[in-house]
Amino acid sequence: MLTPVTGPARSALLPDDREEAVRRDDLRTRTEELTRLKAVIREGPGAQATAAQRAKGKLTVRERLDLLFDEGTFVEIEAFRKHRATAFGLADKRPHTDGVVVGWGLVHGQKVFAYAHDFRMFGGALGEAHAAKIHKLMDMAVAAGAPLVSLCDGAGARIQEGVTALAGYGGIFRRNALASGVIPQISVILGPCAGGAAYSPALTDFVFMVRDMAQMFITGPDVVQAVTGEQISMNGLGGADVHAGVSGVSSFVYDDEYSCLADVRYLLSLLPANNRSLPPVVPCTDPVDRRTDALLDLVPSVPTQAYDILRVIEEIVDDGEYFEVQPNWARNIVCALARMGGRLVGVVANQPMVSAGTLDIDASDKGARFVQMCDSFSIPLVTLVDVPGFLPGREQEHQGIIRHGAKLLYAYCVATVPRIQLILRKAYGGAWIVMDSRSIGADLSLAWPINEIAVMGAEGAANVIFRREIAASSDPEKTREQCIRSYHEELVHPYYAAEHGLVDDVIDPAHTRETLVRALEMLEGKRASLAARKHGNPPV
Repeated sequence: MLTPVTGPARSALLPDDREEAVRRDDLRTRTEELTRLKAVIREGPGAQATAAQRAKGKLTVRERLDLLFDEGTFVEIEAFRKHRATAFGLADKRPHTDGVVVGWGLVHGQKVFAYAHDFRMFGGALGEAHAAKIHKLMDMAVAAGAPLVSLCDGAGARIQEGVTALAGYGGIFRRNALASGVIPQISVILGPCAGGAAYSPALTDFVFMVRDMAQMFITGPDVVQAVTGEQISMNGLGGADVHAGVSGVSSFVYDDEYSCLADVRYLLSLLPANNRSLPPVVPCTDPVDRRTDALLDLVPSVPTQAYDILRVIEEIVDDGEYFEVQPNWARNIVCALARMGGRLVGVVANQPMVSAGTLDIDASDKGARFVQMCDSFSIPLVTLVDVPGFLPGREQEHQGIIRHGAKLLYAYCVATVPRIQLILRKAYGGAWIVMDSRSIGADLSLAWPINEIAVMGAEGAANVIFRREIAASSDPEKTREQCIRSYHEELVHPYYAAEHGLVDDVIDPAHTRETLVRALEMLEGKRASLAARKHGNPPV
């Protein structure tokens, strides 16, 4: 049994009041120092660097994060991190954060992780410590099952740190690839993104860019001129409009950072947190059984007459609202996110206003990428079909239309989400198959009563099948018209595919919205799996 300590011995063991006061004052002092240091870190490298950032028309890194996250929810980690390089004067330049701010917060109440380059430090260039912070955050995002947003404003690898900086990029790329299809990844380009840095956005699900501010390229204008002799500006080489309308790298483009980050928030409100979650369902005030009579006049019955498919989409989705992805690239196909009956859907549609809605190389790539994204995150697919075929021509064939068209075909074939095909008007040849026909696994195929599903249009088919009769006729034009009518009545009438089980129902266009919403409700519990394999080998 222990003997209690009393008397002088007890007094010697206990600190006196003065020692306790010193200890308390020390903790208060250290806490005050911590508060001041965090304020300095948040302020950044100084007024001059901030003024230079503003002179470029750009927000600071903290201002960007404040716009992205719900007010007061962002939690930063590794704010005290510094690099440990010493060569080329870096020993005397060791700012806190090392030029990247990392952490998490809430966006419309949903947990989101983000890292943001601070161009005011080393031009946002990536070094070893900088990369290690990003690696840690990416691992945390995957472990937590939450979306990851990167706010990119950096000048590539930090040259003074050599190969360790390059290795840092490798770690980011590897994590981008492993997180693909697991959590949504969004890249927001708010400044330069050059060299190896450009590969990370290309590996993510969506890329946002701001005009006249953001540029992405592997080799800059100086290198291009040195190698090829061509003179070109940074925006001309890799600006927002180039990647939004020519290369297809950018999903969205904006005039300013405010509208850009507002739409990043909106996109995050649509998407699920990860591949094991379903997209959020919101209350729907737009009646499910709302008639869509406008469609009866909107879509011409003449197969060659153009119309805007976006107006069709507006009629059938909730409140006419949709969020189009890559609207400026491969405009002959439309890919959009929208809600129907409060549930998120991915809409893929041919656009007759552009190239008659034909499928070409870029349209196939765009559609395939979108279908894969939707399938990754349990977003049902609604495919609106009005397609005359694949774009013919030597250039398309030589550049691999077979290979690129197969990308879209492959994406649909392996997609396990609910899939509904609606044929509005024409669907000819292999393009009908590729646009999610029943033969490649669509759960439901619907059609309007003006549909024409055939190997090719009646005119072309008649010219092939009846070429001898037409040539031998005393009135070739009259004979051709009779042959076209005969072929159309026999094989291209609106109920031929339905009679053969290739279309599940021919519907009244005025009931399109209700029919699609009810079908999506029916398919909500769909469970499908693919054969066991490591992964497929899709065409590239």
